Amino acid sequence: MFTGSLVAMVTPFDQRNRVDYACLKRLIDFHVEEGTDGLVIAGTTGESATLDRTEHMGLLARAVEISAGRLPIIAGTGSNSTAQSIELSVAAGETGIDAFLLVVPYYNKPTQEGLFRHFSAIADAVNKPVMLYNVPGRTGADLLAETVARLAKHGNIFGIKEATGDMDRLKQIQELVDEDFMLYSGDDFTALRFMEQGGHGVVTVSGNVVPAAMARLCRLSAAGERGKAKALDDTLQPLNTALFAESNPIPVKWAVSQMGLMAPGIRLPLTEHAAQYHDGMRKALAGAGVELAA
Repeated sequence: MFTGSLVAMVTPFDQRNRVDYACLKRLIDFHVEEGTDGLVIAGTTGESATLDRTEHMGLLARAVEISAGRLPIIAGTGSNSTAQSIELSVAAGETGIDAFLLVVPYYNKPTQEGLFRHFSAIADAVNKPVMLYNVPGRTGADLLAETVARLAKHGNIFGIKEATGDMDRLKQIQELVDEDFMLYSGDDFTALRFMEQGGHGVVTVSGNVVPAAMARLCRLSAAGERGKAKALDDTLQPLNTALFAESNPIPVKWAVSQMGLMAPGIRLPLTEHAAQYHDGMRKALAGAGVELAA
């Protein structure tokens, strides 16, 4: 199953605010060359909430085509409507993607039983493996360890992206699930600690900017090279801070644009990265060894 650095990739838009497929190829090729272990396409970092159905399916299909088996493609198909998530996931499964990432329904704050039924219904409807995604700071609802353990028994649900940054939560889940249930950090700040405590990888935002470093961090951790991993992680922490100075993916899209890989376009209600943060971002990028476009 998937391990290592799985990048929650940004969605490039052109000057007319359309999905930029030429730029999509550039980004995917970049990640292949830099050693990224897998890509999440049309996830929340990919501004999935602003993509219409045609764009969503087109983005996934082209990503699969461009990747051509060079790295796995995980499709973000979660929403706060179970019926819509099922419809989207079933359609996405026909594009050749390798797995689904399903975020906890946002805004409507379902109960734990509601979350169990929501994810179970989607997993029942698809024929590709499902990764759960818990990020209560964005959704307003928290997928608790006991509910994760219930869902882990489903044959199509193989793991969770756990983005609370809480190592106690990781331990709680580990105590309740089988060893083959996959655990991924969804928090770049604590990803190394997560992996050192038994996590299998990270679904990373920072990997959009420093893919080789994030892949190396995962490999060093897996090899037990704690000193080297800690030293590398220390160089990345200022960048992590800069990349979350405003709501994700505002800063990361600007950072990738500064690398010359895409235009800085972002869709409302998000706005372009505020000028007051630009110098700090450039300093953080330089500190992480990122070369900027001339």
